Amino acid sequence: MKHFIYLVALVAMMTACNKTQTTGIVLDNLDTTAVAQNDFYQYACGGWMKNNPLPAEYSRFGSFDKLGLNNLEQVNGLITSLAETKHERGSVAQKIGDLYNLSMDSTRRNEIGVQPVFPTLEKIQAVRDRSELSALLGGAMEFGLFALYVDADAANSSMNILNEYQAGYALGEREYYLENDEHTKSIREAYVKHIERVFEIFGYIDGAESAKVILRLETRLAKAALSNVELRDPVRNYNKMSVAHLQQLVPQIDWKVYMDAMQISTDSLSVGQIAHLQEVGKMLADEPLEDIKVLLMWQVMDGAADYLSDELYMANFDFYGRVLSGREEPSPRWKRAVHVVNGVLGEAVGQMYVKKYFPEENKQRMLALVKNLQASLGERIAALDWMSDATKAKALEKLAVFTIKIGYPDKWRDYTDLDIDPTLSYYENIQRAVKFEQAYSLSFLDQPVDKDKWYMTPQTVNAYYNPSTNEICFPAGILQYPFFDMSADDAFNYGAIGVVIGHEMTHGFDDQGCQFDKDGNLNNWWTAEDKAAFDARTKVMEEYFNGIEVAPGVHANGAFTLGENIADHGGLQISFQAFQNNEKSKAESKRLVMVDGLTPEQRFFLAYANVWAGNIRPEEILQRTKSDPHSLGRWRVNGALPHIGAWYEAWGVTEESPMYLAPDKRVHIW
Repeated sequence: MKHFIYLVALVAMMTACNKTQTTGIVLDNLDTTAVAQNDFYQYACGGWMKNNPLPAEYSRFGSFDKLGLNNLEQVNGLITSLAETKHERGSVAQKIGDLYNLSMDSTRRNEIGVQPVFPTLEKIQAVRDRSELSALLGGAMEFGLFALYVDADAANSSMNILNEYQAGYALGEREYYLENDEHTKSIREAYVKHIERVFEIFGYIDGAESAKVILRLETRLAKAALSNVELRDPVRNYNKMSVAHLQQLVPQIDWKVYMDAMQISTDSLSVGQIAHLQEVGKMLADEPLEDIKVLLMWQVMDGAADYLSDELYMANFDFYGRVLSGREEPSPRWKRAVHVVNGVLGEAVGQMYVKKYFPEENKQRMLALVKNLQASLGERIAALDWMSDATKAKALEKLAVFTIKIGYPDKWRDYTDLDIDPTLSYYENIQRAVKFEQAYSLSFLDQPVDKDKWYMTPQTVNAYYNPSTNEICFPAGILQYPFFDMSADDAFNYGAIGVVIGHEMTHGFDDQGCQFDKDGNLNNWWTAEDKAAFDARTKVMEEYFNGIEVAPGVHANGAFTLGENIADHGGLQISFQAFQNNEKSKAESKRLVMVDGLTPEQRFFLAYANVWAGNIRPEEILQRTKSDPHSLGRWRVNGALPHIGAWYEAWGVTEESPMYLAPDKRVHIW
């Protein structure tokens, strides 16, 4: 609770500053030709959509992405200031500057071509029999048929454990291999041609046959994989066992050899998706060894595409960018370079970012908002008519011990052991970075969980809830317009960043988060009756979104997006109540006066909608419907608001409105 010690002074400061505050609402964002009660998204965001046409390099461009672009430009300025001069070898400045320059030097990369990858390809080709596969897979950074990572033990959140996760298919979503509609079949056909093209760039003459092998093996793995909906079940995907048990479960891999090659030693792990890992073992045993090697070589070539020649990069873009997402052209090289530096040295860049762009007063005002939203959620839990007092007590205990992270970490990551060598190729330096990241992750294995660790960099335009540490985190990057505006009034900030805060809080009580207790353990704290009531209420949300047609003949996946939809719903309810509570406590009658013809309540909902303003390509709609657990921007507004009673009151929505839902059809959870 130490985060809240400045609040009394802060509220006084905010009250004193109200004379200079604005509404934060940009009227040009509105489409006043639309009827708010009929299509609130078009009314609130239509002007923004018209004034911000979709750039050729984007598959989706919204207010969220526009802020990301602004952050990217700010970070680019910080990085290029280092890249323009020489620095002491081994210093953070040298690492940032040289990695950026390596990324920008297309002339050198084109001269080198794909040669930096051949040592890895040759290592794969040198495998003589199946007994060597365990060491090859364990020693790999560039490929894998499954993934291993270190994270908190779901049943003992104070300790880290080795976790396994399904992988091995480059298209990412299993549905691309299994569904047979015309669009999906056309993607598979384009994928095969893409593989052939890449093999040709690498100088192999058997690309067509290799593509058939790769598609067949990846399809085999995809068939054994769990769906995105099934992956949302934390109990099903937590299977802790000894390494000895794993050896019996998947005997085709020598797990001691595998882990020795990874340079780790542990007695136990959690296998996320057992059937998939067993299928990996069977595939290693019964598929021709040469076919396995072709698949692994493909994974190396596919993963290297961003770090080699322009020819290879464009081949990759033509498939993953144009075919899958509908993008018309790649991002400029400087943006790609900044993304890489952000990925490799994120906290080092973040330290510079917050020093220049994140004032302390922003953090303090955010703390006030968080406190008020915690109080609001507590009030709403206490008032629930469908939950027993016993379960309410557990929920309130969990809420009370939320860890709040705002802006940036209290301690910064050490990059001493990362060696960026400008005399080596870009790809070789990326390999070093991957190895450094792997060593960093494995250093936490079987160690106590570091609750000070951040899972996003300060410059990231996003936020998260982590169930294992029961924490909500809001990096400095998101604490800007259209989410947060120090000069705007409370109607705006509660409608925008306030809903985001409430969204992340609600994740602690969505269909996944509600299965973790206050200490972050996968542990049921519900009575059977209360959990049944909760499930029945979330089913209303799932079925409602299942009925939304996002493209001709294509519907939203209500089960896949359930957690995010619950969080949007909860965020709106919690933040609106906190906003009303705050208005009452300050008793500012002037807030009741309309500004620009809009009441404070109306501005609250406009601020929320403007967060999701954006344009999107048809191809991206189809891809995100398969891959993104969030609903599309339009439906985070038009799908969420019909369940919010305060929205009806603020905008005078009646039964004549196409968006109207009868009260008994609305979601009532938190």
